[in-house]
Amino acid sequence: MITIIPEAPENVAAFNATGEVTKEDFDNLVIPHVKEKVDQFGELNYLLYLDTDLDKFTTGAWLEDVFLGLKNLTKWNRTAIVTDKEGVQKFTDIFSVLMPGEFKSFPKENLYNALYWCKNGNEVEV
Repeated sequence: MITIIPEAPENVAAFNATGEVTKEDFDNLVIPHVKEKVDQFGELNYLLYLDTDLDKFTTGAWLEDVFLGLKNLTKWNRTAIVTDKEGVQKFTDIFSVLMPGEFKSFPKENLYNALYWCKNGNEVEV
């Protein structure tokens, strides 16, 4: 299931993924919310807090996620993936070289730093 993170800055589409994530989560929540942010701000600042294992994403969910990326390819600005999974963190860092915009991974304990970075491109001094 995907839910919107209510504490997110206005210019950030921020989501929490828990349990099983399905295509319907993307169709009914993620894609409309992302479209709203892109329409409002002309760019996409996106945060995904992974509170589930990647194998909990159904095939349809992965396809929707890829479609979201391709559809808004020129609109990506900053994307934060918040997870304690080292493999996902490394993949995010590699992916950042291939995609327009900035992609960065953050450990779960740094959620608010990730939200701040998505908002304006700077991190909070710790």
